[in-house]
Amino acid sequence: MDDTHHLIWNGDPILLHLGPLAIRWYGLCFALAILLAYELGKRVLEGEGWSRESVDSYLGYVVVGTIVGARLGHCLFYEPGYYLSHPLEILFIWKGGLASHGGAAGILLATWFFVRKHHYPYLMLADRVALISPVAATFIRVGNFFNSEIIGHPSNVPWAIVFERVDRLSRHPTQLYEAAFYAVTAFFMVWLYRNTEAGKRPGVLLGTVLVVIFGFRFLIEFLKENQTPFEARLPLDLGQLLSIPAVAIGIWLILRARRRPLAVVPAA
Repeated sequence: MDDTHHLIWNGDPILLHLGPLAIRWYGLCFALAILLAYELGKRVLEGEGWSRESVDSYLGYVVVGTIVGARLGHCLFYEPGYYLSHPLEILFIWKGGLASHGGAAGILLATWFFVRKHHYPYLMLADRVALISPVAATFIRVGNFFNSEIIGHPSNVPWAIVFERVDRLSRHPTQLYEAAFYAVTAFFMVWLYRNTEAGKRPGVLLGTVLVVIFGFRFLIEFLKENQTPFEARLPLDLGQLLSIPAVAIGIWLILRARRRPLAVVPAA
């Protein structure tokens, strides 16, 4: 496919070297994702009367749940054979390999552990963390772009990009499609929280994020290359198969919330 008129991307995934330590662009983007989501979460929760100690405690759970869930999701969903044979390498997170579906599951599980200890309504809290999750997703996909990974199918659209570290074909920059969509979703979720009663209907914000984010993820996968060889044998790729139950749960949460009265948001 002719790449003469397309942007060529050959960026070094390593930002800088500090002695034997390599700082990667992906690591920087991941750190920014955590920091910005943390700051937004702090503003939301403190605005609802949470103490600084409770905010820091809960968001600490979320950070750990995100990293552990995303790592385990990649290892067990995409390369189970390898990592079950080399279990210690699951800990080598600096080598890369994170999965958004696993990260979402990790966040929800971390929230469950927190509410068991602090007796806060689960869905109300899950709604708040869902509100900030598109911010993190935006920066993580930018990091994927710097790594020249999660690339799209070959294409001649005017904005196609040649990922020279992969091959010489012009392709859909699917990482940037996702990053842009998640950024718009982040603004939409903040608007929904501030201008409607969604925040007082437990499950609406979480359900909306699940439907919007994973609904888009299902569609964008049609433009992506498979991430692992075994996906070629599946009727849909793994990202799509994992997105279907997420969307179904989101729809159920929204319908369930609409049948229930408004709830009072408690402080912690």
